[in-house]
Amino acid sequence: MPESLKTSSEQSDRDRHFRTDHLNADLKKRSVRGGAVTLVAQACKFTLQMGSTVILARLLAPQDYGLVGMVTAVTGFVALFKDMGLSMATIQKAEINHRQISNLFWVNIAVSLLLTLVTCAIAPVVAVFYNEPRLTLITVVSAIGFLFGGLTVQHQALLNRQMRFTALAAIDIVAMGFGVISALVLAWYGAGYWALVVMQIAIAIAQMGGAWLLCSWRPSLPQRHAHIRELLTFGSHLTGFNVINYFARNLDNILIGRSWGAGQLGLYSKAYGLLLLPLQQINAPITAVAIPSLSRLQADPQQFRHYYLKAVSLVTFLTLPLVILSIAISEEVVTLILGSQWREASFLFRFLGVAAIFQPLCNTAGWLYIATGKTDRMLKWGVFASSLTVVSFFIGLPYGARGVALCYAVAMLLQVYPCMYYATRGLEIKTSDLFSAIAQSLAAAFMAGLATIGVKFVLNPILPVWGIAIACTLVMAGFYVAIVFYLFGKKSFYLSFLQEFKQRR
Repeated sequence: MPESLKTSSEQSDRDRHFRTDHLNADLKKRSVRGGAVTLVAQACKFTLQMGSTVILARLLAPQDYGLVGMVTAVTGFVALFKDMGLSMATIQKAEINHRQISNLFWVNIAVSLLLTLVTCAIAPVVAVFYNEPRLTLITVVSAIGFLFGGLTVQHQALLNRQMRFTALAAIDIVAMGFGVISALVLAWYGAGYWALVVMQIAIAIAQMGGAWLLCSWRPSLPQRHAHIRELLTFGSHLTGFNVINYFARNLDNILIGRSWGAGQLGLYSKAYGLLLLPLQQINAPITAVAIPSLSRLQADPQQFRHYYLKAVSLVTFLTLPLVILSIAISEEVVTLILGSQWREASFLFRFLGVAAIFQPLCNTAGWLYIATGKTDRMLKWGVFASSLTVVSFFIGLPYGARGVALCYAVAMLLQVYPCMYYATRGLEIKTSDLFSAIAQSLAAAFMAGLATIGVKFVLNPILPVWGIAIACTLVMAGFYVAIVFYLFGKKSFYLSFLQEFKQRR
């Protein structure tokens, strides 16, 4: 083959990783199928995680988890900087080329190396702070995971940009399985806390291997004049938002623990984690599909609006009944999952449930900021919202964990309208469109919730806790679906998602 033709062929093969025009032909079907695939993958990962937790909890001592948890508090913060928002920059950018992605790849490598060195450097400090010498080596070994993460960022971003959700799902499931198996083998042979440390590194290695195997793009050496400043700015604003949001979301735990002790903090953190667990299983996969899909539509405002409103409708349709049901049977949920000794957490669970009613909607504001490249506005909103959240913590703190939970709920409700107004300003989407998109699901959830409370009141003296929980769940689901599908006539609208997925199989 002539050299010119060979070079042209290599260029064309390389460029296919960056072109997205072919996705627009069946973007809706790709999105629906991608959402379904990602939801299934999320369920598989959740099952693996819960299964491994059950087994490892019997092979390891609480102290093993405590040691790793001390290090995770540090590495979790450092991980906020691991990709500097550059994966989302690759996904969002309408036009991007090989030179830019190559330079971003080397930036990620440099950042991951820096984070590894910084984490290793502070390892002795962590050990001194906790007065636990073993933490030095645990921290150093844990830092290795950042190196593999840096090698993975851009390959996963390119797979996401091309909406290859099946490949991404396969990588995540296999990586999780590889990590779990590694941990179980080590724990079985008495490795103790090293089983937990190795599990995270094994997952990172498997993710890197899978990403490089399924994405054939390979970086070239960094080049000058690649014009990546705009991408770096995008990423820096996104990272800034994540850091601010991280502090705001964790300050409540710090304040309650310091002022009211481990007992109050344990109740609060368990209630919060229990409430978020099912919501995360829905929000995470839909977000993973929505951002690349919306990014492909940023040049078509009407299609962008249409797609976003349908996605919001789907998110609220799935999450609102879960939140309202959780509020209605908070005591039963807490008693069944955590035990009767945690009954006091049900009050916190209920207050936090009020905060969670509109949280999935507000989370979609991030889709808009990222898909339209306006992460600078996202950072500004993050500063404002986090400030309001922090103030609510201090207002409620004198009244214990309940006071913090109640004030946080009020703060979240006060943020809903300004959050969505600011996110949609300058777009074809109006706040009235948003509330129209969720109004029927919200009304149905509240009506079904009232029916559920009535059934609970009747059954409370008759059935055990588990019987009440099952009966209330069935009533909630039955009433909710009946109201949405038949009273509001939305059956064909929501079933169309399932039908489109079946057509793609």
